[in-house]
Amino acid sequence: MTPANAVPSSGVSIPAAEAVSLVESGDVWLLDVREDFEWNEVHAPSAHHIPVGDLGLRQHELPDNGMIAVICHVGGRSRMVTDALVAADYRAVDVSGGMVAWQASGGEVLVGGEAEDRS
Repeated sequence: MTPANAVPSSGVSIPAAEAVSLVESGDVWLLDVREDFEWNEVHAPSAHHIPVGDLGLRQHELPDNGMIAVICHVGGRSRMVTDALVAADYRAVDVSGGMVAWQASGGEVLVGGEAEDRS
């Protein structure tokens, strides 16, 4: 784990709890690569949604500088996308465990378009 609020090296996997902290501090741009139906069920409110299959056509939406944290359901797709982004000279990290781990780590989510009650 990197020190608090330190942006990790590009290409690595980071724990969901670290990703939550980095997103909340504004240090990373959260990219959700899941399909539309998965996004509509639950997603982080600060995430930017570009499904894996649309990345080629929507690459222009990615930030040119800064770190991108890539997330999917449990980590498989986000690892592949992270590797592809790093190969294309983007700074990107994989969120290990995906949205399942994000939620378990206390990350804020919208469920069906509404904020989840975490009380």
